[in-house]
Amino acid sequence: MIKSDTIIALATPPGIGAISVIRISGKDAFKISDKLFFKKNKKKILSFESHTVHLGVIRCDEKEIDEVLLTVFKTPHSYTGENVVEISCHGSTYIQQEIINVFIKQGVRLANPGEFTLRAFLNGKMDLSQAEAVADLINSENEGSHRLAIKQMKKGFSSELVKLRSELIDFVSLIELELDFSEEDIEFADKKEFKSLIINIKSKLELLIESFNSGNVLKNGVAVAIVGKPNAGKSSLLNTLASDDKAIVSDIPGTTRDSIENSVNIKGIKFRFIDTAGLRETADKIETKGIEKTKDQIQKANILIYLFDVNDITEVEFTESLNQFKRNDLKILLVRNKIDLKNNDEKLLKKLKKLGLIEISAINKISVNKLKNVLTESINLRETNVNTIISNSRHLSALNKALESINSVTLGIDNNLSGDLLSTDIKKCIESIGEITGEVTNDDILGNIFANFCIGK
Repeated sequence: MIKSDTIIALATPPGIGAISVIRISGKDAFKISDKLFFKKNKKKILSFESHTVHLGVIRCDEKEIDEVLLTVFKTPHSYTGENVVEISCHGSTYIQQEIINVFIKQGVRLANPGEFTLRAFLNGKMDLSQAEAVADLINSENEGSHRLAIKQMKKGFSSELVKLRSELIDFVSLIELELDFSEEDIEFADKKEFKSLIINIKSKLELLIESFNSGNVLKNGVAVAIVGKPNAGKSSLLNTLASDDKAIVSDIPGTTRDSIENSVNIKGIKFRFIDTAGLRETADKIETKGIEKTKDQIQKANILIYLFDVNDITEVEFTESLNQFKRNDLKILLVRNKIDLKNNDEKLLKKLKKLGLIEISAINKISVNKLKNVLTESINLRETNVNTIISNSRHLSALNKALESINSVTLGIDNNLSGDLLSTDIKKCIESIGEITGEVTNDDILGNIFANFCIGK
């Protein structure tokens, strides 16, 4: 899978634009480009200074394809660590393809997804967690996910993991040295210092694992299901939240028969609002399927907005609905709609207010802004510094394995296990931490990671 030949790909999005950028990387990038790129002064690319831009034309078999700007990046001072050429051409899809084709005819290969970044990792330009952050940065859709990706690209928590891993390696080396001199009964490892290190590592691993919920919210957004009886105003609320008439609004009960989703950025956090079919007993087969989907969406949601008109619900209905929704990991917001209408049940309203009732008019943006504030407060993002937050499920899995090994070490210390048994669990922890940064990896892991990248990155 891992190759060192010269590769090419379109680095900008496919389609027509003002300009397009085509990237070439590899040992023959300059040599092949010299056959196709021509300047008026006839200088060769090898003579150019690194990080310089040059005007010329791409020509093949006396056929001029386009006037372009060619940027030179010499090894090792490039994104991939190899010789890199970037060609800025006019954004015609025909021109893009023609330039790529003439390079392929010269022996350049079309890059695989993420292959430029894979080469950057293999050439030591970044560790594996930084490489994954590149993909996260490209896919970031809001301030929160962008900020998180930037932090992780700047080594994020990986520098701290590298330090912890190094300390563990030092100690396991001392423990194994003791085993070599077991007959002399010499101690090289300070047991008190070792136990302190294990406690410190366990604490940091737990902090990182705990941070995943916050990181996942910043990266992937918060799923919010809007549920309630027909005509409670769910579709109106979705439209107001999204400033868009995506959901059909009607006085006819059962209008929404399928889930409608819209994403909204609120204070830098992505919320994925899902308007669901109204909950009620019905003989309509299609509407019944919509209600079943509603229940499925509730199971996937992080937050549930239970929207109701206080004049169109009884205390029994309210209680039964909430009981079927309750889940330890689900935050339920009770939202009364149509506050402009007269309330006919003061007793029920007083009870609901004790439960933290939010009162809005779904068609009023100022009123709905109150709900937006409650939503951002309710996700309870932990305050954490740059080095103690993760958002990648692969990292979470590796950290959980590392913590499991450290717990075994702690148990071993408490039970006075021999050094060779402790050494085995420490090595497992070292390996798990190394999986995150790429110090321990294999072709299958790399293939899975970089297959999710776009072609030109």
